[in-house]
Amino acid sequence: MTRNTIRCLAALWGATLVFTVGCSSMKTPATADVAVSKEAVDNAAGAGAVQYAPVEMNSAREKLALANKAMASKDYKLAVDLSGQAQADAKLAQSKANSAKAQAAADALQDDIRVMRQELDRASK
Repeated sequence: MTRNTIRCLAALWGATLVFTVGCSSMKTPATADVAVSKEAVDNAAGAGAVQYAPVEMNSAREKLALANKAMASKDYKLAVDLSGQAQADAKLAQSKANSAKAQAAADALQDDIRVMRQELDRASK
């Protein structure tokens, strides 16, 4: 083999390596993003978002499903975008659920305090 042939083969091999690494690294972040979004949706569901924030929860689930379809069709950029949106919707749903549960607990506590005051007033008369 001549020196030029070796250089050409080395350059071709290097270009192939760069292309392969570049394509595989694009899939990895998309896979990770979709997995993180799925976990966020699961956490929101566990926090009661289905009951307290159904619109946001449905939006998160729909976007996660679309992100999975984008992954299947190897549209990794779209998968990353949709998974980010799904994660944001899931976090919003979880926050709304936590807020609603805290408000319900505060309301119950206020009711308990009101009942105790009434009993104290009645006992002091």
